[in-house]
Amino acid sequence: MSQLTGPLWRPSARRVAAANLTAFIDRYLPGADYARLYDWSVAEPAAFWAAVWTFCGIVEHAPAQAVLEHAERMPGAVWFRGARLNFAENLLRYRDDHPALVFRDETGARRALSYAQLATQVGAMTAALRSFGVQPGDRVAGYLPNIPEAMVAMLAAASLGAVWSSCSPDFGARAVLDRFGQIAPRVVFVCDGYHYNGRPQDRREAVAQILAGLPTARQVVAVSCGGGRVQQAPVPLHDWDALLATHEGAEPTFAPLPFDHPLYVLYSSGTTGVPKGIVHGAGGTLLQHRKEHTLHTDLKRADRIIYFTTTGWMMWNWLASALATGCTLILYDGAPFATPGALFDIAEQEGVTVFGTSAKYLAAAEKAGLKPAQTHDLSAVHTVLSTGSPLAPEGFDYVYRDIKADVLLSSVSGGTDICGCFIAGNPIGAVYRGELQARALGMAVRVYDDAGHELLAGKGELVCVQPFPSTPVGFWNDPHGARYRAAYFEKFPGVWCHGDYVELTGRGGMIVHGRSDAVLNPGGVRIGTAELYREVERFAEVQEAVAVGHEIDDDVEVVLFLRLAQGLALDDALRQRLRTAIRVEVSPRHVPARIIQVDDIPRTISGKIAELAVREAIHGRPVKNLDALANPQAIVHFQGLFGVPAAG
Repeated sequence: MSQLTGPLWRPSARRVAAANLTAFIDRYLPGADYARLYDWSVAEPAAFWAAVWTFCGIVEHAPAQAVLEHAERMPGAVWFRGARLNFAENLLRYRDDHPALVFRDETGARRALSYAQLATQVGAMTAALRSFGVQPGDRVAGYLPNIPEAMVAMLAAASLGAVWSSCSPDFGARAVLDRFGQIAPRVVFVCDGYHYNGRPQDRREAVAQILAGLPTARQVVAVSCGGGRVQQAPVPLHDWDALLATHEGAEPTFAPLPFDHPLYVLYSSGTTGVPKGIVHGAGGTLLQHRKEHTLHTDLKRADRIIYFTTTGWMMWNWLASALATGCTLILYDGAPFATPGALFDIAEQEGVTVFGTSAKYLAAAEKAGLKPAQTHDLSAVHTVLSTGSPLAPEGFDYVYRDIKADVLLSSVSGGTDICGCFIAGNPIGAVYRGELQARALGMAVRVYDDAGHELLAGKGELVCVQPFPSTPVGFWNDPHGARYRAAYFEKFPGVWCHGDYVELTGRGGMIVHGRSDAVLNPGGVRIGTAELYREVERFAEVQEAVAVGHEIDDDVEVVLFLRLAQGLALDDALRQRLRTAIRVEVSPRHVPARIIQVDDIPRTISGKIAELAVREAIHGRPVKNLDALANPQAIVHFQGLFGVPAAG
């Protein structure tokens, strides 16, 4: 349907002329449109990525001897052999009074750091880590909220070539140890607590459990941000402010490192087992993010970008890299609805130009009746970013109707696996309802059927058929790469299989229909769960839904679980209305056999619906890692549910 409708938005001629992407085209492929540029970027990957390096002004200590070697190998290609750089140095290229970080939280607190002040703090913390004996390759971990100290600690670690890994303090101790316990950190940054939804959250007991479970930690640095203070640790404990004061005046120093030197360990959701530690390289992460910020998001020094995230989601790492553009990062810590329009309040007060959020937040804002176009001055906002899950067509309608009409809505998709995007924004292109604008430059994205044949129309697996710089260095504790290859290259040898169920549109955009491992397949007819959710969640009574396939003999039936608005009870009339809507608007083959009300729906800590955990639970199979869930108690509703016939 979306392919038959006109655009919701087009950029003005003035905006196109001023775009970074236009300047890039003029320099490297004069006269091209986005489609031609994309084709060139995947036909000549070495030339394209070298152009990104030059155009974005990557700060290097030694140039590459070759941009791309062994391009026929995936995995196994070698990028920018011989290059030496430092990730933190690229993010701290500015040292002036321009604001780098502005921190806001739900209590009304506000702090700001200029680029000069940020560099000063990073210099002092780098000296502190060096005094602790931190060397390149050592791990430094952060159990911190989305506060400036987390950015400073990460940049200090990266300055020395240490590997950074972080979890937000809403993670329980077991979930943190499942992650940090794998990587054996030498230094751990911790907080005493945080505020969420109007309440202080004391995390000192969790911190004690975490530190007790990390025998490799030699030093602990405590940040006070919850109103208390961590006062005990099994190893030397340092106060953040005192440590900075001790090393005041130390200039930032940057270790020159290979392109693929490990920078981050990020983690899979872990709902079906212990989270996988995904190791990302400094050069690949930097180059991918510079491309996405500069060309796909059109970030410039004057921009002020907010992204609602925690330190436990890859969007925090993505946001951090925007410092390389010299723009201002607005860091928010707290509940997105601490007050009804909390994020829009900050956008207005701070003059935000790029407003980053999730599809889930936009859907919740619409259900809450928020109409910021009528209540807030968002004149500065020129781009709205959305990721985390597919943005429904109605979400596009909501943005243009109730947030701002003249704005680039850039719905993007990628993930922790690549710490970036396969599908991205195009600031010189139109926005169409329900479509992600474009395949990301330099990413040879295709759609495959189950047999590995390319689909130019219809739904299938999102794959990438050529190497790209931000492929992971590997998995932690996977010395021969067996788990890494099994995760992405087993289904289609030599081709990255991402696990998304997608469709390429006739305009070169894409539609994401959900995760392919959660596709519903009754009678052999496949449908993405996102297609079902977007219809079901149109109902005012429905707050949230999860759909899974219940195995019956050699087939499956669709089961739909609903969390309804407070005080409502599911009845046969609502069931019938839902089934009729799904039959007419989605598919008669995917009408749920059962529709069941539950009190809560399990979500991962990053907020994604845990479909696989629900599927395992209803079949009486163990959910292997409850600590990966933000609300593990919710799974109780589902465990062994169909051991006896269920009504409804």
